[in-house]
Amino acid sequence: MLPDLERLIQLQDIERRAAAAARIVAEAPGALAALATTLATAKAGVESAKAAIADNQVTRRALDRDVQTAQQRLDKYKDQTMAVKTNDEFHAMQHQMAAVKADIDRLEGSILEVMMTADALQERLAGAESTLKAQTAAVAAQQAIVSAERDANAAIASACAAERAALVAQMTPSVVATFDKVARQRAGVGVARAEQERCVVCQVRLRPMVYSAVKRNDSITQCDSCQRILYFIPPTPAS
Repeated sequence: MLPDLERLIQLQDIERRAAAAARIVAEAPGALAALATTLATAKAGVESAKAAIADNQVTRRALDRDVQTAQQRLDKYKDQTMAVKTNDEFHAMQHQMAAVKADIDRLEGSILEVMMTADALQERLAGAESTLKAQTAAVAAQQAIVSAERDANAAIASACAAERAALVAQMTPSVVATFDKVARQRAGVGVARAEQERCVVCQVRLRPMVYSAVKRNDSITQCDSCQRILYFIPPTPAS
């Protein structure tokens, strides 16, 4: 096989490994950002539950104050009933006392609802904290995996670059230029195998003369359709 053709096959493998490594390195920031978002969402859940509990406590204190104020008014009316002199005044005072008692009943009902909500909010906080604890551990583990993969593949990409430079130094510049041009146009694949009179990548049938030249593996021959540089691997003889 023509030395340049043999090296082109090696070069394609280097490019494939480098591209795979570069893709993982490029995807790492997005993956780490997504993990950070997951953790931030879990933290927000805890903060939201704490804020709801704080609001519930503020509401409870306000209701307690309202009950205390209403109770003071009721005690005042009770004292005033001792000083009334007519039935009309007594009935008016009784009416005011009934209204205050109704307010107290309503406020105490609201307090009961707030207390029930407080229990539910405490359960919500416990769940949110449990989720945060689990997410913190899971995200930390996943971040370590992503970072390790990023670093390992950055090293692979660097090694591929050095390997490519060493290989290209042994090749004809025009052949490398042709490979690079085709690879840029064809999703990184500049070399393809020919088999059964076809380019195995684009699957277009080759002209007999072209296929014959490819089978000799002694020249740089390109596919008429996709322009990839072609090579041929003879079939293994049957046992």
